[in-house]
Amino acid sequence: MTDRCFMTAGFCLCSAILAVLLRQHCREQSMLLAVAACTAVIGSFAAFAAPMLSEIRDIFSTAGVPDSYLSLIFKAAAICIITRITAELCRDSGEGAIASAAEMWGQGAVTLISLPLIKEILDSVTGLL
Repeated sequence: MTDRCFMTAGFCLCSAILAVLLRQHCREQSMLLAVAACTAVIGSFAAFAAPMLSEIRDIFSTAGVPDSYLSLIFKAAAICIITRITAELCRDSGEGAIASAAEMWGQGAVTLISLPLIKEILDSVTGLL
């Protein structure tokens, strides 16, 4: 696992150096390189983490946690990761307002997908009273 971390760090640093060098000549190509590098890293992580998902599902099922909760956690994590990378790419391009809008959208999306869980918690609490 450590070797993959070092490979990913090296890839990210090389991509960052290339993006900085490209930025001097063409900002658009620099941004495209950054988007491509982020996509490659996310794809690599997804392939790396896929075998662990079955273990995580087993742990949650052993604990008696429904699959819908685990699905909600993964969806929320995906929204957070996508939103964070999108906002940082926007900031790197000098578009702070668009970055803030992306963050606001991500926060709203996590809130909206969490509403069924919040409703279940409130139903459980009111059932205990």
